[in-house]
Amino acid sequence: MKTIRVVAAIIIEKEKVFATQRGYGEFKDGWEFPGGKIELGEIPEAAIVREIKEELDTEIEVVKLLDTVEYDYPQFHLSMDCFICKIKSGDLVLKEHEAAKWLTKENLDSVDWLPADLSLIEKIRNEI
Repeated sequence: MKTIRVVAAIIIEKEKVFATQRGYGEFKDGWEFPGGKIELGEIPEAAIVREIKEELDTEIEVVKLLDTVEYDYPQFHLSMDCFICKIKSGDLVLKEHEAAKWLTKENLDSVDWLPADLSLIEKIRNEI
């Protein structure tokens, strides 16, 4: 099975976490933490900073690695490095996503998370 290596940003500000809704592809309308594929020769921390700049026109700072999620989708295996991040500058402009929400600890379950992202919810609840 093909493995796809990606990164995800868990952007936390004022006890809320930023979630995005996919606007394209096989998982359109599912909720996820923003991010994307790691390019050849790129380290994960650099990949997440680049992806958030491209997707959300925002500069972030990586605080720490929260977890690496390993998840088997029907067509591929996903290996996702998930970083706790904070905003350095920018306004989180949606360039690729359909929608976005700031979620509190209490309403983290209010969106339809993609399966790989769902496994992070309890760990994130402990971070905010």
